[in-house]
Amino acid sequence: LDISHFTTDKVQRMSYMFDGCKKLAALDVNKFNTNNVTTMAYMFRDCHKITSLDLSKNTALTDLICRGNNLTSLDISKNTSLTYLNCINNNISTLDISNNAVLTELYCMENCLTSLDVSKNIALSELNCGFNNLNTLDVSNNTALTILICWVNKLTSLDVTKNTALTELGCAANNITSLDLSKNITLSGLNCSFNDLTSLDVNKNIALYELDCSFNNLTTLDLSKNTALTYLNCNNNNINSLVVEKNTV
Repeated sequence: LDISHFTTDKVQRMSYMFDGCKKLAALDVNKFNTNNVTTMAYMFRDCHKITSLDLSKNTALTDLICRGNNLTSLDISKNTSLTYLNCINNNISTLDISNNAVLTELYCMENCLTSLDVSKNIALSELNCGFNNLNTLDVSNNTALTILICWVNKLTSLDVTKNTALTELGCAANNITSLDLSKNITLSGLNCSFNDLTSLDVNKNIALYELDCSFNNLTTLDLSKNTALTYLNCNNNNINSLVVEKNTV
């Protein structure tokens, strides 16, 4: 696709520009004047055959959606204004976001990540890194997080004691053996199914209205303080004591 004649010096939004171009394998946008471009949302979504993106000149970029491609790497080190990144469903093995200090939403699920460093991204409010190969995930610096989805990884532990603003936590299908939720009093949705939990204390989580703790090794579950609960799945455990006497679930 020859786009060398495109004039873009006054363009501010490039959203959906090549969305769904499934036969597009290569695209040279180096001659694009993107000084005024702030969003490329869905610009390269579901192109499938694109293996690389050069965004080094798009320094004003705030939004990028490049999901559903065949990217093996993504360099956003020059995109320091980026607040929203969606690179779901690629083949990315490493993702360096250390220069993206104002990033608030990151969706990098369905990739090949074995590690993810979010220690510099203190503005993050939503993180979805599910369906990767993560062994560890440190979110202790991400105190603004409200939504954390990290299911289908290889985590054996997860510390969310510093994430007091969390309202939704999805950590299903890992190998987590314990989960301290005592500081997450605003938590309303929790899916910790398919782990190795032997106990689960949700007494402090009085805002909880959805809980899925199925397929663990729980023997007791006290829900007496969780009066807002409307959905509960605790199947496939070893529960011999289930306290729901003050609950209307």
